[in-house]
Amino acid sequence: MAGAMGHRLAELIAEYEVPGSNLAYWHQGELHEYAAGVLNTSTGVEVTTDSLFQIGSVTKVWTATQLMLLAEQGLLTLDTPVKQLLPEFEVADPEVTEQVTVRHLLSHTSGIDGDLFLDTGRGDDCVEKYVAACADLEQNHPLGVTQSYCNSGFIIAGRIVERLTGKVWDQALREQILEPLGLTHTWTLPEDVLRFRAATGHVEGGAPAPVWGLMRSAGPAGLICARPADVVAFGRAHLGTELLKQPEAMWEPQVAIPDPHALGSHWGVGWILDTWDGKRVISHGGNTIGQHSMFWVVPETGTVVCVTSNGGHSGAFTHAVATELFAELDGLTVPPRLTPPAEPVEVDVTQYTGVYERVGVTMTVTEAEGGIRLVAESTGALAELSPGWELTMVPVDETTFVGRREGDPQWLSGVFYQLPDGAPYLHLGVRATPKKETV
Repeated sequence: MAGAMGHRLAELIAEYEVPGSNLAYWHQGELHEYAAGVLNTSTGVEVTTDSLFQIGSVTKVWTATQLMLLAEQGLLTLDTPVKQLLPEFEVADPEVTEQVTVRHLLSHTSGIDGDLFLDTGRGDDCVEKYVAACADLEQNHPLGVTQSYCNSGFIIAGRIVERLTGKVWDQALREQILEPLGLTHTWTLPEDVLRFRAATGHVEGGAPAPVWGLMRSAGPAGLICARPADVVAFGRAHLGTELLKQPEAMWEPQVAIPDPHALGSHWGVGWILDTWDGKRVISHGGNTIGQHSMFWVVPETGTVVCVTSNGGHSGAFTHAVATELFAELDGLTVPPRLTPPAEPVEVDVTQYTGVYERVGVTMTVTEAEGGIRLVAESTGALAELSPGWELTMVPVDETTFVGRREGDPQWLSGVFYQLPDGAPYLHLGVRATPKKETV
């Protein structure tokens, strides 16, 4: 596949209705770059290998790396309380305010409601203002007892970077990572991105997204725009000592992911961790408004891959690219998505019916023929851009269910489970959502 990747990439974006894609990978000492499709269906401008895409939450690995660089300078440890670094910090739970640590933030175990998207303006104080607004954030779950994806935690982490460096997060990122690595096509602010060929996201139906990007306050959690070759260079730096003296410290498992069927089995420090055919894989994905990216590093082989997309069935597309590419490059089998079992599994689903709620979404689970019906209602700042959805899910085992939205080729998995205190939760989309009421 590697030799014919340009042609194959074009075939895959057509198959998965993706307007455009940019791909780069490092393998056996060489960088390979490919591009296909268009940046914007309204303009027809072609994707080139130096085009910038929004890499979304892949940004979190960069922010985690910034904090680890500061840790190597002796300015903090993973177990330093956030309150010690940001005395003004607080959330709704006073005990969490005092006890939450940097480790909790970077491993998504703080339990702080994670999907507060709040526009605090375009000024250099936007992250500072965001952290002040976190004072009202409730807990998704008790501190440290499970994993739930937390954008809010990484914005708080970005504020720690600002406090310790004396720079706004964007400038600290440039000085800590981008300039040392010589990355010329990695930017955070739209006025900088505009100087390059930049992708526009596309939403359901294939139309260009009505909003190009997220608010600036989300920067440390997901505002980097880059060409894949720059992301690959960043990944390669984690295989040596070009950035960190001990990058492997970020690969240590911090928490098991309750649903291990989606992205990986554990969360490390910033990184998602998994094992393919006995080989460690560290990765991260990102989603913004109509854009999606995936980033994988295989330390044992030295292979680093980044693929981006700007709409369509993007998750299924990037999974298909990875499946073919890693088989060709390293002989690795990418774990297939969990699908319905060959024979129906009998489960008493009434134990799971009810309303599950966290910041950003309310999910109602009811009994359906052969499984459950899940209706999700988006709430909060991005509700207009992220409409609600519903799907029927069938059991794979006593606690695991799979389903897919109409027209989507990719199956979505969810796991029902209980915390040590018996509290019921649904883990879906790498987020833990507590059950609020029974229906």
